[in-house]
Amino acid sequence: MIYSTLSNGVTIPGIGFGCYKLPEENGVDVLLSAIQAGYRHFDTASFYGTEKALGQAVRASGLPREEFFLTSKLWKDQMDDPMAAFRASLQALGTDYLDLYLIHWPRPNPERADWKELDIKVWCCLEELYRQGAVRAIGVSNFLPHHLMNLMGRCAVRPMVDQLEYHPGYIQEAAVRWCQGQNILVEGWSPIGRMRLKDEPALIAMAEGYGVTVPQLCLRFAVQNQVVPLPKSSSPERMSQNLDLFGFSITEEDMFRLRTLPQLGWGGEHPDRPRQSV
Repeated sequence: MIYSTLSNGVTIPGIGFGCYKLPEENGVDVLLSAIQAGYRHFDTASFYGTEKALGQAVRASGLPREEFFLTSKLWKDQMDDPMAAFRASLQALGTDYLDLYLIHWPRPNPERADWKELDIKVWCCLEELYRQGAVRAIGVSNFLPHHLMNLMGRCAVRPMVDQLEYHPGYIQEAAVRWCQGQNILVEGWSPIGRMRLKDEPALIAMAEGYGVTVPQLCLRFAVQNQVVPLPKSSSPERMSQNLDLFGFSITEEDMFRLRTLPQLGWGGEHPDRPRQSV
């Protein structure tokens, strides 16, 4: 496993496991399989409804809590009471601290005119949690540079992470470059494009050339661009494959091919616009 270091010196495993849409009937078993495969970095959120299952899996693993890096996120409808949202997440997870806590979206809805003041209010609460030691690091999700500039112009603690949709065909290069220039670690959600990329001929041909799967190619692409990918899978075999990224390296030429693909696999989410069906 590779590790990245946040701006405050906290280390974070360089590949995480996404907990969105875990199967309800066996979510704990899926997470235990991920732990057995070697994952220690898990990304959940109050909106996902998987915090309880993740907490159960961590305890059932028998491993010390300190071996895990647990992230959760504050949902749009919780922005008026961030402290209550945080306490609810801790209770669901059955832990007394989080490794990383994020604001899930910069706006409760695209029409919210006072989003700048609201973000500052929420961020001040996260800063207080950080000062108290209840979280080891704080950050945001789905914030673009103009959202982050609002925070960073007025905050005492700078965001350490921004979590963005990121995969070949949708790399949000302007946002990623800006964050990296500000020493904000970028994590990539949907790094395989919700499996929409698995049938893309250009990716299939390239993956075959490296002797890997299309998901492995997409995840290695993120890693080589210093983005922490957060894949998810219910298959133990694919879980292991998604960690097996270090036996090959994508050439510079192929990296440019991947970075300049036309838009593919976008999920339809944008923080300043209504969700689109794609």
